[in-house]
Amino acid sequence: MKKSLFILFIFFFISKVAGQTGHEIKVNLKNCNDSLVYLTFYQFDKNMIADTCRHIKNGKIIFKGKKPLQKGIYSVVGQAKSIYFDFYVDENTQRMEIAADAATNFTPTLNSSTTPLQNDFFDYMRFVGAKRNEFDAIVSKTKGMTKADSTAFMKGKQKPINESIADYESKFVANHKGTYIGDVLNLKAEKLLKEVPKASNGRPDSIAAFKYYKNHFWDDINFKDDGIVRTPFFAGRLKNYLDNIVLRHPDTVAVEVDKIMSKAPQGSLLYKLMLAHFTNTYETSKVMGFDKVFVHISDTYFKTGRGNDLYNDDNVVNNIINRAAQLRPLLVGQKAPDIPMIAVENHEKFTKMGFEKAKSSEEVTKLYYANQVEIEKSFLRLHAIKSDYLIMVFWDVDCSHCQIEIPKLLELYHEFQKEKKDVKVFAVYTQHEVDKYVKYIAEKKLDWINVYDAVHINNLKDKYDIFSTPVIYILDKDKKIIAKRIGVEQIKDIFKVMDLEYQTKSK
Repeated sequence: MKKSLFILFIFFFISKVAGQTGHEIKVNLKNCNDSLVYLTFYQFDKNMIADTCRHIKNGKIIFKGKKPLQKGIYSVVGQAKSIYFDFYVDENTQRMEIAADAATNFTPTLNSSTTPLQNDFFDYMRFVGAKRNEFDAIVSKTKGMTKADSTAFMKGKQKPINESIADYESKFVANHKGTYIGDVLNLKAEKLLKEVPKASNGRPDSIAAFKYYKNHFWDDINFKDDGIVRTPFFAGRLKNYLDNIVLRHPDTVAVEVDKIMSKAPQGSLLYKLMLAHFTNTYETSKVMGFDKVFVHISDTYFKTGRGNDLYNDDNVVNNIINRAAQLRPLLVGQKAPDIPMIAVENHEKFTKMGFEKAKSSEEVTKLYYANQVEIEKSFLRLHAIKSDYLIMVFWDVDCSHCQIEIPKLLELYHEFQKEKKDVKVFAVYTQHEVDKYVKYIAEKKLDWINVYDAVHINNLKDKYDIFSTPVIYILDKDKKIIAKRIGVEQIKDIFKVMDLEYQTKSK
Protein backbone atom coordinates (compact mmCIF):
# COMPACT_ATOMS: atom_id res chain seq x y z
CA MET A 1 0.00 0.00 0.00
CA LYS A 2 2.79 2.39 0.95
CA LYS A 3 4.59 1.51 -2.26
CA SER A 4 1.48 2.27 -4.30
CA LEU A 5 1.05 5.66 -2.63
CA PHE A 6 4.70 6.50 -3.28
CA ILE A 7 4.35 5.60 -6.98
CA LEU A 8 1.13 7.66 -7.16
CA PHE A 9 2.93 10.64 -5.56
CA ILE A 10 5.80 10.38 -8.08
CA PHE A 11 3.26 10.21 -10.94
CA PHE A 12 1.50 13.39 -9.83
CA PHE A 13 4.85 15.17 -9.21
CA ILE A 14 6.08 14.31 -12.71
CA SER A 15 2.73 15.33 -14.22
CA LYS A 16 2.87 18.66 -12.41
CA VAL A 17 6.42 19.37 -13.61
CA ALA A 18 5.51 18.30 -17.15
CA GLY A 19 2.51 20.63 -17.03
CA GLN A 20 4.81 23.53 -16.18
CA THR A 21 7.01 23.19 -19.25
CA GLY A 22 6.71 25.88 -21.88
CA HIS A 23 5.75 29.45 -21.01
CA GLU A 24 2.69 31.48 -20.12
CA ILE A 25 2.97 35.24 -19.68
CA LYS A 26 -0.29 36.87 -18.59
CA VAL A 27 -0.50 40.62 -19.03
CA ASN A 28 -3.39 42.76 -17.86
CA LEU A 29 -3.23 46.25 -19.39
CA LYS A 30 -6.24 48.17 -18.23
CA ASN A 31 -7.43 50.89 -20.62
CA CYS A 32 -5.56 49.25 -23.50
CA ASN A 33 -7.84 49.00 -26.53
CA ASP A 34 -5.49 47.14 -28.86
CA SER A 35 -6.85 44.06 -30.60
CA LEU A 36 -3.36 42.87 -31.51
CA VAL A 37 -0.20 42.89 -29.37
CA TYR A 38 3.28 41.55 -30.08
CA LEU A 39 5.83 39.96 -27.79
CA THR A 40 9.32 40.86 -29.01
CA PHE A 41 12.81 40.37 -27.69
CA TYR A 42 16.13 42.12 -28.19
CA GLN A 43 18.87 40.23 -30.01
CA PHE A 44 22.13 42.12 -30.46
CA ASP A 45 21.06 45.27 -32.36
CA LYS A 46 17.69 43.99 -33.56
CA ASN A 47 14.19 43.35 -32.22
CA MET A 48 12.73 39.94 -33.00
CA ILE A 49 9.09 38.83 -32.76
CA ALA A 50 8.61 35.96 -30.31
CA ASP A 51 4.80 35.75 -30.27
CA THR A 52 1.58 37.53 -31.22
CA CYS A 53 -1.62 37.75 -29.22
CA ARG A 54 -4.66 38.22 -31.44
CA HIS A 55 -7.40 37.52 -28.89
CA ILE A 56 -7.51 40.37 -26.39
CA LYS A 57 -10.43 41.14 -24.11
CA ASN A 58 -10.40 44.17 -21.82
CA GLY A 59 -6.63 44.49 -22.13
CA LYS A 60 -6.01 40.90 -21.02
CA ILE A 61 -3.16 39.42 -23.04
CA ILE A 62 -1.72 35.93 -22.88
CA PHE A 63 1.49 34.78 -24.53
CA LYS A 64 1.60 31.00 -24.24
CA GLY A 65 3.68 28.27 -25.83
CA LYS A 66 4.87 24.71 -25.36
CA LYS A 67 8.54 25.71 -25.40
CA PRO A 68 10.28 27.91 -22.81
CA LEU A 69 11.13 31.44 -23.85
CA GLN A 70 14.82 32.08 -24.27
CA LYS A 71 16.43 34.12 -21.54
CA GLY A 72 16.36 37.81 -22.42
CA ILE A 73 14.70 41.21 -22.22
CA TYR A 74 11.25 41.14 -23.84
CA SER A 75 8.89 43.91 -24.87
CA VAL A 76 5.13 44.17 -25.07
CA VAL A 77 4.50 46.03 -28.32
CA GLY A 78 1.19 47.59 -29.32
CA GLN A 79 -0.41 47.21 -32.72
CA ALA A 80 0.97 50.65 -33.67
CA LYS A 81 4.46 49.03 -33.22
CA SER A 82 5.31 51.15 -30.17
CA ILE A 83 6.89 49.49 -27.12
CA TYR A 84 4.63 49.65 -24.07
CA PHE A 85 7.22 48.29 -21.63
CA ASP A 86 10.09 45.85 -21.19
CA PHE A 87 10.40 42.94 -18.80
CA TYR A 88 12.87 40.14 -18.34
CA VAL A 89 12.53 36.39 -18.78
CA ASP A 90 14.82 33.73 -17.38
CA GLU A 91 14.44 30.10 -16.30
CA ASN A 92 12.44 31.18 -13.21
CA THR A 93 10.01 33.52 -14.95
CA GLN A 94 8.47 31.37 -17.67
CA ARG A 95 5.11 31.73 -15.97
CA MET A 96 4.19 35.09 -14.54
CA GLU A 97 1.58 37.78 -14.37
CA ILE A 98 2.10 41.47 -15.11
CA ALA A 99 -0.44 44.24 -14.71
CA ALA A 100 -0.58 47.97 -15.37
CA ASP A 101 -3.23 50.67 -15.49
CA ALA A 102 -2.83 53.57 -17.91
CA ALA A 103 -4.00 54.86 -21.27
CA THR A 104 -0.59 55.09 -22.94
CA ASN A 105 2.35 55.06 -20.49
CA PHE A 106 2.11 51.84 -18.51
CA THR A 107 5.50 52.01 -16.76
CA PRO A 108 4.42 53.99 -13.64
CA THR A 109 1.91 51.32 -12.60
CA LEU A 110 3.71 48.18 -13.75
CA ASN A 111 3.78 45.35 -11.23
CA SER A 112 4.05 41.59 -11.09
CA SER A 113 2.10 39.66 -8.46
CA THR A 114 4.10 36.50 -9.14
CA THR A 115 7.70 37.69 -9.54
CA PRO A 116 9.08 40.14 -6.93
CA LEU A 117 12.38 40.46 -8.80
CA GLN A 118 10.48 41.67 -11.86
CA ASN A 119 9.19 44.54 -9.72
CA ASP A 120 12.77 45.52 -8.92
CA PHE A 121 13.37 45.83 -12.66
CA PHE A 122 10.20 47.90 -13.04
CA ASP A 123 11.40 50.16 -10.21
CA TYR A 124 14.65 50.66 -12.10
CA MET A 125 12.75 51.63 -15.26
CA ARG A 126 10.64 54.09 -13.27
CA PHE A 127 13.76 55.65 -11.74
CA VAL A 128 15.48 56.08 -15.12
CA GLY A 129 12.25 57.44 -16.60
CA ALA A 130 11.99 60.04 -13.82
CA LYS A 131 15.61 61.11 -14.37
CA ARG A 132 14.96 61.39 -18.11
CA ASN A 133 11.98 63.63 -17.41
CA GLU A 134 14.13 65.68 -15.05
CA PHE A 135 16.72 66.18 -17.76
CA ASP A 136 14.10 67.02 -20.40
CA ALA A 137 12.65 69.66 -18.10
CA ILE A 138 16.10 71.27 -17.80
CA VAL A 139 16.60 71.19 -21.56
CA SER A 140 13.19 72.78 -22.18
CA LYS A 141 14.33 75.84 -20.25
CA THR A 142 17.05 76.48 -22.85
CA LYS A 143 14.55 77.12 -25.64
CA GLY A 144 15.11 80.55 -27.12
CA MET A 145 18.62 80.83 -25.63
CA THR A 146 21.74 81.33 -27.72
CA LYS A 147 24.11 78.38 -28.00
CA ALA A 148 26.55 80.03 -25.57
CA ASP A 149 23.82 80.79 -23.03
CA SER A 150 22.30 77.30 -23.23
CA THR A 151 25.75 75.73 -22.79
CA ALA A 152 26.38 77.88 -19.71
CA PHE A 153 22.92 77.06 -18.35
CA MET A 154 23.35 73.30 -18.86
CA LYS A 155 26.86 73.24 -17.36
CA GLY A 156 26.88 71.09 -14.27
CA LYS A 157 23.19 70.13 -14.52
CA GLN A 158 23.54 66.86 -16.45
CA LYS A 159 26.41 65.46 -14.39
CA PRO A 160 24.41 64.97 -11.13
CA ILE A 161 21.67 63.19 -13.07
CA ASN A 162 24.18 60.83 -14.72
CA GLU A 163 25.88 60.22 -11.38
CA SER A 164 22.60 59.37 -9.66
CA ILE A 165 21.72 56.88 -12.40
CA ALA A 166 25.20 55.33 -12.22
CA ASP A 167 24.94 55.06 -8.43
CA TYR A 168 21.48 53.42 -8.68
CA GLU A 169 22.72 50.93 -11.29
CA SER A 170 25.82 50.11 -9.26
CA LYS A 171 23.72 49.35 -6.17
CA PHE A 172 21.20 47.37 -8.25
CA VAL A 173 23.96 45.16 -9.68
CA ALA A 174 25.47 44.63 -6.22
CA ASN A 175 22.09 43.77 -4.67
CA HIS A 176 21.16 41.36 -7.48
CA LYS A 177 24.52 39.68 -8.03
CA GLY A 178 24.11 36.16 -9.40
CA THR A 179 20.77 36.88 -11.05
CA TYR A 180 20.10 37.34 -14.72
CA ILE A 181 18.67 40.82 -14.26
CA GLY A 182 21.76 41.75 -12.26
CA ASP A 183 23.88 40.65 -15.23
CA VAL A 184 21.69 42.71 -17.56
CA LEU A 185 22.09 45.93 -15.57
CA ASN A 186 25.80 45.24 -15.24
CA LEU A 187 25.97 45.66 -19.02
CA LYS A 188 24.70 49.21 -18.63
CA ALA A 189 26.57 50.16 -15.47
CA GLU A 190 29.75 52.17 -16.06
CA LYS A 191 32.84 51.06 -14.14
CA LEU A 192 34.36 54.38 -13.10
CA LEU A 193 37.30 55.14 -10.84
CA LYS A 194 35.65 56.63 -7.77
CA GLU A 195 38.72 58.27 -6.24
CA VAL A 196 40.68 59.81 -9.11
CA PRO A 197 44.28 60.67 -8.09
CA LYS A 198 45.84 64.04 -8.82
CA ALA A 199 48.17 64.45 -11.78
CA SER A 200 51.45 66.37 -11.57
CA ASN A 201 49.60 69.59 -12.47
CA GLY A 202 47.31 69.20 -9.46
CA ARG A 203 44.26 68.36 -11.56
CA PRO A 204 42.41 65.02 -11.58
CA ASP A 205 44.46 62.45 -13.47
CA SER A 206 42.29 61.83 -16.53
CA ILE A 207 44.74 59.25 -17.91
CA ALA A 208 44.49 57.14 -14.75
CA ALA A 209 40.68 57.43 -14.84
CA PHE A 210 40.57 56.35 -18.50
CA LYS A 211 42.92 53.41 -17.93
CA TYR A 212 40.75 52.20 -15.07
CA TYR A 213 37.62 52.59 -17.19
CA LYS A 214 39.12 50.63 -20.11
CA ASN A 215 40.64 47.90 -17.94
CA HIS A 216 37.37 47.31 -16.07
CA PHE A 217 34.99 47.81 -19.01
CA TRP A 218 34.05 44.11 -19.25
CA ASP A 219 34.19 43.31 -15.50
CA ASP A 220 31.66 40.66 -14.36
CA ILE A 221 30.00 40.45 -17.78
CA ASN A 222 29.06 36.83 -18.35
CA PHE A 223 30.04 36.04 -21.94
CA LYS A 224 29.13 32.40 -21.32
CA ASP A 225 25.43 33.30 -21.04
CA ASP A 226 23.73 33.89 -24.40
CA GLY A 227 21.10 35.84 -22.48
CA ILE A 228 23.32 38.93 -22.38
CA VAL A 229 22.99 39.31 -26.14
CA ARG A 230 19.18 39.42 -25.83
CA THR A 231 19.27 42.82 -24.16
CA PRO A 232 19.16 46.40 -25.43
CA PHE A 233 22.59 47.08 -23.90
CA PHE A 234 25.17 44.59 -25.20
CA ALA A 235 25.46 45.73 -28.84
CA GLY A 236 25.78 49.38 -27.81
CA ARG A 237 28.42 48.57 -25.22
CA LEU A 238 30.45 46.58 -27.74
CA LYS A 239 30.25 49.38 -30.32
CA ASN A 240 31.22 52.01 -27.74
CA TYR A 241 34.26 49.99 -26.68
CA LEU A 242 35.66 49.53 -30.20
CA ASP A 243 34.70 52.98 -31.50
CA ASN A 244 35.55 55.16 -28.51
CA ILE A 245 37.62 53.29 -25.92
CA VAL A 246 40.11 51.31 -27.99
CA LEU A 247 42.81 53.07 -30.01
CA ARG A 248 41.40 53.54 -33.52
CA HIS A 249 44.09 51.61 -35.34
CA PRO A 250 43.41 48.39 -37.31
CA ASP A 251 46.18 46.39 -35.59
CA THR A 252 44.88 47.37 -32.14
CA VAL A 253 41.27 46.69 -33.07
CA ALA A 254 42.19 43.25 -34.44
CA VAL A 255 43.80 42.35 -31.11
CA GLU A 256 40.75 43.58 -29.18
CA VAL A 257 38.37 41.63 -31.44
CA ASP A 258 40.29 38.45 -30.61
CA LYS A 259 40.19 39.22 -26.88
CA ILE A 260 36.44 39.74 -26.97
CA MET A 261 35.80 36.66 -29.11
CA SER A 262 37.85 34.53 -26.69
CA LYS A 263 35.44 35.41 -23.88
CA ALA A 264 32.49 33.60 -25.54
CA PRO A 265 32.33 29.81 -26.01
CA GLN A 266 32.95 28.87 -29.65
CA GLY A 267 29.67 27.97 -31.35
CA SER A 268 27.49 29.81 -28.83
CA LEU A 269 24.88 32.29 -30.05
CA LEU A 270 26.90 35.18 -28.62
CA TYR A 271 30.05 33.95 -30.40
CA LYS A 272 28.22 33.70 -33.72
CA LEU A 273 26.48 37.06 -33.45
CA MET A 274 29.69 38.85 -32.51
CA LEU A 275 31.61 37.18 -35.33
CA ALA A 276 28.91 38.08 -37.85
CA HIS A 277 28.91 41.66 -36.55
CA PHE A 278 32.69 42.02 -36.73
CA THR A 279 32.87 40.45 -40.19
CA ASN A 280 30.25 42.75 -41.65
CA THR A 281 31.48 45.86 -39.80
CA TYR A 282 35.07 45.65 -40.98
CA GLU A 283 34.40 44.36 -44.48
CA THR A 284 32.16 47.37 -45.13
CA SER A 285 33.98 49.90 -42.94
CA LYS A 286 34.29 53.37 -44.44
CA VAL A 287 37.27 54.09 -42.20
CA MET A 288 40.39 53.79 -44.36
CA GLY A 289 42.62 50.87 -43.44
CA PHE A 290 40.07 48.92 -41.42
CA ASP A 291 39.67 46.31 -44.14
CA LYS A 292 42.84 44.95 -42.52
CA VAL A 293 40.69 43.88 -39.56
CA PHE A 294 38.38 42.03 -41.95
CA VAL A 295 41.33 40.19 -43.48
CA HIS A 296 42.51 39.28 -39.97
CA ILE A 297 39.04 37.94 -39.10
CA SER A 298 38.96 35.85 -42.27
CA ASP A 299 42.39 34.37 -41.51
CA THR A 300 41.76 33.78 -37.80
CA TYR A 301 38.20 32.45 -37.84
CA PHE A 302 37.09 31.36 -41.30
CA LYS A 303 40.30 29.92 -42.77
CA THR A 304 40.83 27.96 -39.54
CA GLY A 305 37.24 26.66 -39.37
CA ARG A 306 36.50 28.53 -36.13
CA GLY A 307 33.71 30.48 -37.81
CA ASN A 308 32.41 28.02 -40.36
CA ASP A 309 29.31 27.07 -38.36
CA LEU A 310 28.16 30.69 -38.52
CA TYR A 311 26.60 30.09 -41.94
CA ASN A 312 24.71 27.10 -43.29
CA ASP A 313 26.09 27.75 -46.77
CA ASP A 314 29.77 26.90 -47.35
CA ASN A 315 29.76 29.33 -50.27
CA VAL A 316 29.39 32.23 -47.83
CA VAL A 317 32.54 31.19 -45.98
CA ASN A 318 34.42 30.75 -49.26
CA ASN A 319 33.25 34.18 -50.39
CA ILE A 320 34.60 35.73 -47.18
CA ILE A 321 37.97 34.00 -47.62
CA ASN A 322 38.16 34.98 -51.30
CA ARG A 323 37.22 38.57 -50.51
CA ALA A 324 39.98 38.76 -47.90
CA ALA A 325 42.45 37.34 -50.43
CA GLN A 326 41.43 40.05 -52.89
CA LEU A 327 41.91 42.82 -50.32
CA ARG A 328 45.16 41.53 -48.82
CA PRO A 329 47.55 43.03 -51.41
CA LEU A 330 45.61 46.31 -51.31
CA LEU A 331 45.90 46.97 -47.58
CA VAL A 332 47.38 50.28 -46.48
CA GLY A 333 51.13 49.72 -46.07
CA GLN A 334 51.39 47.06 -48.78
CA LYS A 335 53.32 47.62 -52.01
CA ALA A 336 50.76 48.33 -54.73
CA PRO A 337 50.37 45.54 -57.30
CA ASP A 338 52.16 46.37 -60.53
CA ILE A 339 50.06 46.83 -63.66
CA PRO A 340 51.43 46.95 -67.22
CA MET A 341 49.42 49.60 -69.06
CA ILE A 342 49.49 51.34 -72.43
CA ALA A 343 50.23 55.06 -72.57
CA VAL A 344 47.63 56.94 -74.55
CA GLU A 345 50.41 58.21 -76.87
CA ASN A 346 50.68 54.66 -78.25
CA HIS A 347 46.98 54.52 -79.08
CA GLU A 348 47.40 54.47 -82.87
CA LYS A 349 49.98 51.69 -82.72
CA PHE A 350 47.56 49.39 -80.88
CA THR A 351 44.66 50.42 -83.06
CA LYS A 352 46.60 49.15 -86.07
CA MET A 353 47.18 45.84 -84.28
CA GLY A 354 43.40 45.38 -84.27
CA PHE A 355 42.70 45.09 -80.52
CA GLU A 356 39.77 47.50 -80.61
CA LYS A 357 38.01 45.39 -83.23
CA ALA A 358 38.49 42.10 -81.39
CA LYS A 359 35.13 40.59 -80.42
CA SER A 360 36.22 37.74 -78.15
CA SER A 361 38.91 36.85 -75.63
CA GLU A 362 40.22 34.29 -78.10
CA GLU A 363 40.80 37.02 -80.70
CA VAL A 364 42.53 39.21 -78.11
CA THR A 365 44.81 36.31 -77.14
CA LYS A 366 45.79 35.64 -80.76
CA LEU A 367 46.53 39.33 -81.36
CA TYR A 368 48.59 39.50 -78.20
CA TYR A 369 50.88 36.60 -79.12
CA ALA A 370 51.13 37.83 -82.71
CA ASN A 371 52.41 41.20 -81.46
CA GLN A 372 53.93 40.15 -78.14
CA VAL A 373 57.42 41.61 -78.61
CA GLU A 374 56.15 45.06 -79.68
CA ILE A 375 53.47 45.08 -77.00
CA GLU A 376 55.84 44.30 -74.14
CA LYS A 377 58.20 47.01 -75.35
CA SER A 378 55.32 49.47 -75.16
CA PHE A 379 54.12 48.63 -71.64
CA LEU A 380 54.29 51.43 -69.11
CA ARG A 381 54.42 49.77 -65.71
CA LEU A 382 53.21 51.40 -62.54
CA HIS A 383 56.37 50.37 -60.67
CA ALA A 384 58.53 52.09 -63.30
CA ILE A 385 57.14 55.53 -62.42
CA LYS A 386 59.65 57.50 -60.32
CA SER A 387 58.26 60.17 -57.99
CA ASP A 388 58.07 61.02 -54.29
CA TYR A 389 54.27 61.14 -54.45
CA LEU A 390 52.12 59.16 -56.85
CA ILE A 391 48.39 59.69 -57.25
CA MET A 392 46.79 56.72 -58.99
CA VAL A 393 43.24 57.37 -60.15
CA PHE A 394 40.92 54.87 -61.82
CA TRP A 395 38.22 56.62 -63.80
CA ASP A 396 35.81 56.52 -66.72
CA VAL A 397 34.95 59.25 -69.24
CA ASP A 398 31.20 58.61 -68.89
CA CYS A 399 31.19 58.52 -65.08
CA SER A 400 29.28 61.58 -63.81
CA HIS A 401 31.20 61.69 -60.54
CA CYS A 402 34.49 61.43 -62.44
CA GLN A 403 33.46 64.44 -64.53
CA ILE A 404 33.35 66.40 -61.26
CA GLU A 405 36.43 64.96 -59.56
CA ILE A 406 38.88 64.76 -62.48
CA PRO A 407 38.89 68.57 -63.11
CA LYS A 408 39.41 69.13 -59.37
CA LEU A 409 42.31 66.69 -59.39
CA LEU A 410 43.80 68.39 -62.45
CA GLU A 411 43.68 71.76 -60.70
CA LEU A 412 45.37 70.29 -57.62
CA TYR A 413 48.01 68.61 -59.78
CA HIS A 414 48.88 71.94 -61.42
CA GLU A 415 49.08 73.53 -57.98
CA PHE A 416 51.63 70.90 -56.92
CA GLN A 417 53.62 71.55 -60.10
CA LYS A 418 53.82 75.25 -59.29
CA GLU A 419 55.09 74.31 -55.83
CA LYS A 420 57.70 72.10 -57.58
CA LYS A 421 56.48 69.09 -55.61
CA ASP A 422 57.59 65.76 -57.05
CA VAL A 423 54.06 64.53 -57.75
CA LYS A 424 52.87 62.40 -60.65
CA VAL A 425 49.40 61.24 -61.57
CA PHE A 426 48.92 57.77 -63.04
CA ALA A 427 45.41 58.04 -64.52
CA VAL A 428 43.93 54.68 -65.50
CA TYR A 429 40.98 54.53 -67.89
CA THR A 430 38.87 51.52 -66.83
CA GLN A 431 36.76 51.05 -69.98
CA HIS A 432 37.54 50.28 -73.62
CA GLU A 433 36.04 53.09 -75.72
CA VAL A 434 39.50 54.45 -76.36
CA ASP A 435 38.60 56.99 -79.08
CA LYS A 436 36.24 58.69 -76.67
CA TYR A 437 38.94 58.57 -74.00
CA VAL A 438 41.58 60.12 -76.26
CA LYS A 439 39.19 62.90 -77.29
CA TYR A 440 38.35 63.71 -73.64
CA ILE A 441 42.05 63.92 -72.73
CA ALA A 442 42.68 66.38 -75.55
CA GLU A 443 39.62 68.52 -74.75
CA LYS A 444 40.35 68.73 -70.99
CA LYS A 445 44.14 68.98 -71.48
CA LEU A 446 44.91 66.20 -69.02
CA ASP A 447 48.69 66.62 -68.98
CA TRP A 448 49.54 63.79 -66.62
CA ILE A 449 50.25 60.10 -67.30
CA ASN A 450 47.20 58.75 -69.14
CA VAL A 451 47.04 54.97 -69.57
CA TYR A 452 44.59 52.24 -70.48
CA ASP A 453 44.58 48.49 -70.95
CA ALA A 454 44.64 48.11 -74.71
CA VAL A 455 45.42 44.38 -74.65
CA HIS A 456 43.01 43.49 -71.83
CA ILE A 457 45.54 41.67 -69.65
CA ASN A 458 44.75 43.51 -66.40
CA ASN A 459 41.71 42.51 -64.43
CA LEU A 460 41.43 45.88 -62.70
CA LYS A 461 38.24 44.95 -60.87
CA ASP A 462 39.98 42.19 -58.95
CA LYS A 463 43.52 43.55 -58.90
CA TYR A 464 42.54 46.96 -57.50
CA ASP A 465 39.00 46.26 -56.28
CA ILE A 466 37.47 48.68 -58.79
CA PHE A 467 33.70 48.26 -58.64
CA SER A 468 32.88 51.96 -59.13
CA THR A 469 34.73 55.08 -60.24
CA PRO A 470 36.57 57.25 -59.50
CA VAL A 471 38.93 55.48 -57.11
CA ILE A 472 42.06 57.24 -55.86
CA TYR A 473 45.13 55.57 -54.35
CA ILE A 474 48.10 57.48 -52.90
CA LEU A 475 51.49 55.76 -53.18
CA ASP A 476 54.85 56.80 -51.77
CA LYS A 477 58.17 56.71 -53.66
CA ASP A 478 58.47 52.96 -52.99
CA LYS A 479 54.93 52.34 -54.36
CA LYS A 480 53.67 51.55 -50.87
CA ILE A 481 49.95 52.28 -50.43
CA ILE A 482 49.59 55.25 -48.08
CA ALA A 483 45.90 55.95 -48.63
CA LYS A 484 43.07 54.69 -50.80
CA ARG A 485 39.48 55.41 -51.75
CA ILE A 486 39.80 59.05 -50.78
CA GLY A 487 38.41 62.29 -52.14
CA VAL A 488 40.52 64.88 -53.95
CA GLU A 489 40.07 67.24 -51.00
CA GLN A 490 41.95 64.80 -48.71
CA ILE A 491 45.12 64.57 -50.81
CA LYS A 492 46.83 67.68 -49.41
CA ASP A 493 46.48 66.51 -45.82
CA ILE A 494 47.84 63.07 -46.72
CA PHE A 495 50.84 64.65 -48.43
CA LYS A 496 51.54 66.68 -45.28
CA VAL A 497 51.76 63.43 -43.30
CA MET A 498 54.03 61.96 -45.97
CA ASP A 499 56.21 65.09 -45.83
CA LEU A 500 56.73 64.55 -42.10
CA GLU A 501 57.59 60.91 -42.66
CA TYR A 502 60.14 61.75 -45.36
CA GLN A 503 61.68 64.45 -43.14
CA THR A 504 61.95 61.99 -40.23
CA LYS A 505 63.66 59.36 -42.40
CA SER A 506 66.14 61.90 -43.80
CA LYS A 507 67.39 62.91 -40.34
